[in-house]
Amino acid sequence: MDWKLEGTQKTESCVLQEQEVTLEDTGEDGISESFQLLQIDVECEHQEGETLPTGRAVLCSVSAASCLAMGFEKNVQRKQRHWEKIVAAKKSKRKQEKERRKANRVENSGICPQHSKRFLRSLTKERLLEAKHSGPRLCIDLSMTHHMSKKELSRLAGQIRRLYGSNKKAARPFWICLTGFTTDSPLYEECLRMNDGFSSYLLDMTEEDCFTLFPVETLVYLTPDSEHALEDVDLNKVYILGGLVDESIRKKVTFQKAQEHSVKTARLPIQEYMVRCQNGKNYHSEILAINQVFDILSTYLETQNWPEALKKGVSSRKGYVLQNAVE
Repeated sequence: MDWKLEGTQKTESCVLQEQEVTLEDTGEDGISESFQLLQIDVECEHQEGETLPTGRAVLCSVSAASCLAMGFEKNVQRKQRHWEKIVAAKKSKRKQEKERRKANRVENSGICPQHSKRFLRSLTKERLLEAKHSGPRLCIDLSMTHHMSKKELSRLAGQIRRLYGSNKKAARPFWICLTGFTTDSPLYEECLRMNDGFSSYLLDMTEEDCFTLFPVETLVYLTPDSEHALEDVDLNKVYILGGLVDESIRKKVTFQKAQEHSVKTARLPIQEYMVRCQNGKNYHSEILAINQVFDILSTYLETQNWPEALKKGVSSRKGYVLQNAVE
């Protein structure tokens, strides 16, 4: 019994010694591990402290950002100045072009440049109204339009517009009268459609026939079929143009109408001042549009020169050129 108790005490003492040894070993390892963790934390704090910017680094960063912003702003300002120079150059070029066109118009028309558009319109109106009382007269005989197609009516309406435009620009305008012209006719509707402001044109429109509107002895019907060449433009005469666009080319329509009313006829002196020229189609014609005939009459009235006037209205497509051009 004594032996057993003594052995038991020895065994318990041995276990206690082993546990103490184990605790001692474990305590040393734990302490070492704790020191290692503390060392790692200190190193981490030290590394993080190194990456944190100082006051000087912050100031440098702000200075660099401000420099970049200033550089960007200068670049934008430079581009803006460049663009403003381009815009100013374009405006200057447009202004110079406008002045050049204005000078050309002044040179061609002989009108003073300081006059406003309103003044020029009033001046044109005054010249046209003066022609009504003392200027040459021109009648457009529109009594033959019932035979014309819609296409032909459109072409005639365009010729009337160009004739009126040329008369407004003329230094010595004619007073124009549209005779045999009714407001319910297809031609009138076509003129309204194609010509802006047609209803306010400064000219006469009447349903009466030109042969009853004026004394017969003052009338001269201009037709290419006449045997008599027009020598001069007489301010006491009333010249008649046949308002006829005929693609079928019926011959001597206007000449026969003048003969029916015992009216004098005349043709433009194309044969006297021009000669036929060779062309691919061998085409030669003295038939002109009413606005082309008007340009010839208006130019002659201003220059008193038939070659210059004919050159104005007779194109080479008609197969005629001036004699001096051939020589």
